[in-house]
Amino acid sequence: MKRANENKAEENRENEDTADHSLLFFQEKLGHHFARPVLLKEALTHRSAVHRKKREVSNERLEFIGDRVLGLLIAEWLIERFPREQEGGLGRRLAYLVSRDVLAGIARTIGLAKVLQVSQQDARAGVLERASVLADALEAVIGALYLDAGVDTARRVVRTLFASSMEAQSSPPKDPKTTLQEWAQGRGLALPAYRLVHQEGPSHAPIFEIEVMVGDQSERGRAGSKQAAEQDAAANLLKRLKT
Repeated sequence: MKRANENKAEENRENEDTADHSLLFFQEKLGHHFARPVLLKEALTHRSAVHRKKREVSNERLEFIGDRVLGLLIAEWLIERFPREQEGGLGRRLAYLVSRDVLAGIARTIGLAKVLQVSQQDARAGVLERASVLADALEAVIGALYLDAGVDTARRVVRTLFASSMEAQSSPPKDPKTTLQEWAQGRGLALPAYRLVHQEGPSHAPIFEIEVMVGDQSERGRAGSKQAAEQDAAANLLKRLKT
């Protein structure tokens, strides 16, 4: 029994060492070493991995502030980069740059899934491959960056991570809702209809599920605001229509 306990303790120490090494490597990819590592740990804790008895906290609160920080920093950057562009074009660029797919792509590039903590059950279910989970976690990391080192550091990291996505925009992209509307009009169909299917989560971090219907085609989207969920639903339907 004593030998088994010793083996278990040794295994736990090895796992902790591996986790610490992974976090160090992730911070190098991120371009910032945290003065308060607890913030990074919180940002990388999915709600499924929270152990209530230990009073651990999931990344939902940091995602809440990270979403706002990211929106501000990207908007500021767009104003600098496109000084003559009108609000409509800037808004479409912003919507694209903070979209789920762009965030998830950046998260994959920096290896966020390798350090994001989820329950074993959710890991087996493939949660770490979901774009929405990766996008939310990246927003949480940005929120943690802001709280750990302030807006200047958050700005530097955001501009590094989003540089290629920003450079790729030769002209303002159309948001999915606009594109879907134009698709429907071009085929003589009624305008897309959106409806709220489900809402979950706490009041400070709700999740909305929206369904969009065009003709006899429908698809659903999920996000932290109704507008974003509508955009997600439209994007999902456009993907299916294209295939």
